[in-house]
Amino acid sequence: MVAIAGGEPLLHKELPKIVEAILARGKFVYLCSNALLLEKRIEQYKPHKNFSWDVHLDGDKDMHDHAVSQTGVYDRAVSAIKDAKQRGFRVCINATLFDGAKPDRVASFLDDVTAMGIDGVMISPGYAYERAPDREHFLNRQKSKQLFRDIFSRGASKGWKFNQSSLFLDFLAGNQSYVCTPWGKPTRNVFGWQRPCYLLGEGYTKTFKELMESTDWDRYGTGNYEKCADCMVHSGYEATAVMDAVRHPLKVLSVAMHGPRTTGKMAPEIPLDQQRPADYVFSRHVEQKMAELAHKPRTHVTEAAE
Repeated sequence: MVAIAGGEPLLHKELPKIVEAILARGKFVYLCSNALLLEKRIEQYKPHKNFSWDVHLDGDKDMHDHAVSQTGVYDRAVSAIKDAKQRGFRVCINATLFDGAKPDRVASFLDDVTAMGIDGVMISPGYAYERAPDREHFLNRQKSKQLFRDIFSRGASKGWKFNQSSLFLDFLAGNQSYVCTPWGKPTRNVFGWQRPCYLLGEGYTKTFKELMESTDWDRYGTGNYEKCADCMVHSGYEATAVMDAVRHPLKVLSVAMHGPRTTGKMAPEIPLDQQRPADYVFSRHVEQKMAELAHKPRTHVTEAAE
């Protein structure tokens, strides 16, 4: 599976060819977008059983427009979603919840997107990663767990479709003590393979093999690194949940049948007293890579994709 994220990927003029090349390899493609250009560009794409639009939508109209600091974005996104569904595309949404999110409003939002015929919802708590523009309004782990318990308790028998494993949702509700698996969803961009994960940029490698073999993975993750203290994002923990499901099929069956537990004692939290301090290096690494790219001959993008 390949998720094409941004920025806004639809700004890339050769993206339709890139998507076609990845699908031709038999991969699933999730194309992330804020949907502002979707209605304008959608005719450049064709419905495919392995292709999904993944529209960024952080709650209802007021919640989403506030999150993106622009009025009218929610309405444009919903219009694009409905257009894509009418054209036969699979459409999912990617929702990030921030401090101050109200369970009743989030539950109503999930009802609304279910009524739109959304094929799946990917939901996570906001995480104050190094280059996030508004870090003070992100959730800590305890708030995240209680928020998701309160949301899930309102969703019984409502038919919400989550595009995530049941054990990851159970983790969000505070019922699993997981450590992240940053290499489970690796990130590659124009600089190379990003170390250690999608949200933290602390260096780049030329190959996936180099990424796996040269990264000291034990230096990262909640309990190991200050930057990771509050993270519960799917890019790090979904892979952990999937591996747990493979090892414990009866546990995943129980959660899949009954949903995440929303009452009772939560699983033990990871202690933070031994974590190493944050090292703010992202800007330096980007400046270095930009300087390197400025001296490299250009490669045709579609050739690189193929």
